[in-house]
Amino acid sequence: VIHRVRHQGVWSVMCIILSAILIYVTAVGMGLPSTAASAEETINQIPEEAWVTLEEERPSAVVLLNQVREGVPVYMAIPLIVVVGLAFKGMPTLICLLSRIISAFILGLGAKTITFMSLSDLLFTGFSDAGNHSVSMMLWVVAFGSIMSMMNAFEPVAKFVLRNSRNVRHLLFNNGLLCIFGNAVLADEMAQIVTIGPIIKNLTEENVEASEEDMYKLRLRNATFSDAMGVYSAQFFPWHCYVVYFLTIANSIYPLYQFGFSDVIRYNYMCIVSVASLLLLTITGLDRFIPLFKIPSEPQVRLKRKGDIPSSVLVTKN
Repeated sequence: VIHRVRHQGVWSVMCIILSAILIYVTAVGMGLPSTAASAEETINQIPEEAWVTLEEERPSAVVLLNQVREGVPVYMAIPLIVVVGLAFKGMPTLICLLSRIISAFILGLGAKTITFMSLSDLLFTGFSDAGNHSVSMMLWVVAFGSIMSMMNAFEPVAKFVLRNSRNVRHLLFNNGLLCIFGNAVLADEMAQIVTIGPIIKNLTEENVEASEEDMYKLRLRNATFSDAMGVYSAQFFPWHCYVVYFLTIANSIYPLYQFGFSDVIRYNYMCIVSVASLLLLTITGLDRFIPLFKIPSEPQVRLKRKGDIPSSVLVTKN
């Protein structure tokens, strides 16, 4: 985790800054007010008939709005700190998420914002409203992706990637495109990571001559591709489980407006900037101007060959 943060930290901050600038420019161009808004005042201005409709359509939305209006204790941020701390310690993802749920529940009891029964109701409502799409889709595509990986279903694509890679940077760039392709086909970021991740890992390790230090930097870039393309490129595909989940959640909490795919991607500058910049910086070599983000290139590293991919490239190493 520490090495990943050091490798992509500066680039990530630059993406955030550029996205914030684009959002500000867009907001000014749309004539939106530049004054800071008060959530409490905004909620107080909601018409009474809207409250009645929300109470009938989505009672959970009323609970959330009341919590925003009344505020929650500052110590409710502790669960987030716990998750980040465990992640830096290298704990498994499920342990991190479970620790946040448990700590948030315990602190919520103290803040009197939740009870065991209300937690059960929230879990039931969340799974039945939004989870019925996302959870079932995730289980299906992860299983489907694993089967495709065992069958070497992506072998023709992987061979095409290697044959059309002129140098190491081009290979890494194609790895990024392969991640986007996998995300579009599998419609789930975890399925993309577990299916395409081993392919781009073995494509690089089996076909690039490099020192251990340089190979480690290439592994970091591949890991960045898997995560960044898995999360951010997901917003580009209307059938992706991320988009389905976001739209279901949004339409559940805000039933007075029907959200569509264009509402997800239209002003999602962070996704656009992250995906575009990562690919362009990799293929052009401009990543050398970003501290700690440069990857080695020829003659420091080089491709072994441009022939067929050996079978080991398409099999996950234990």
